[in-house]
Amino acid sequence: MTQTISRTTSRPDIRPAWRLVAALVLPIGPAAVALLRFLLPYDTADDVSTMTSKIVGHLDRSSTILWLSYLALVTLVPGVYFVGRLARRGAPWLTGIAVFLIVPGYLSLPWLAGSDVFTWSAGTAGVDQATITRIAEVTHGSVDVAGTVFVVGHVLGTILLGIAMWRSGVGGRWAALAVAVSQPLHLISVIISSHPLDLVGWGLQAVGFAAVGWAILRMPNDEWQPLS
Repeated sequence: MTQTISRTTSRPDIRPAWRLVAALVLPIGPAAVALLRFLLPYDTADDVSTMTSKIVGHLDRSSTILWLSYLALVTLVPGVYFVGRLARRGAPWLTGIAVFLIVPGYLSLPWLAGSDVFTWSAGTAGVDQATITRIAEVTHGSVDVAGTVFVVGHVLGTILLGIAMWRSGVGGRWAALAVAVSQPLHLISVIISSHPLDLVGWGLQAVGFAAVGWAILRMPNDEWQPLS
């Protein structure tokens, strides 16, 4: 018994570091998307030929966007996990549904970003735009499915996550409201082709998630994760 207690009490407490990681990661994904959507050289409603022309015409900016895309891809899902980890305490079912929608949506993003990676690579290699367009217009059926899963998952899921935050009091009610309205604003920005509004929409999610991160930093270790 003495040896067991000794081993337990001598373990390093990593909870402060874990909370710091959570706080740092939370706003990165939405902030990266907000910035890349603002810098995007084309509109989502553009046809493939126009998108190709605009990407090839702005290769340096498109390269920055691809880096931001990668940064978002590796941080969006962990960010949702950290928010859900707290929100589920006050709204377990709603949080579960929200995460169930959002995570597949975010995991579908590589299928959608792949065309921009191809177009940038082909443009940088000097392939003519007509050839790039012809290839880019040929898409696998899974890309259409991924697009639907992403749109439905991240828009509806983020609204539900914001409501779960409101019910749980995670990060404050203003943060919950910011998250809940962020993706409807993003959707409107896509429809009307407004990059500044897109910056505001995703930016609100980043700010809301940052507020959750601040709450995590101020949280006692035992509230974050009781020692087993």
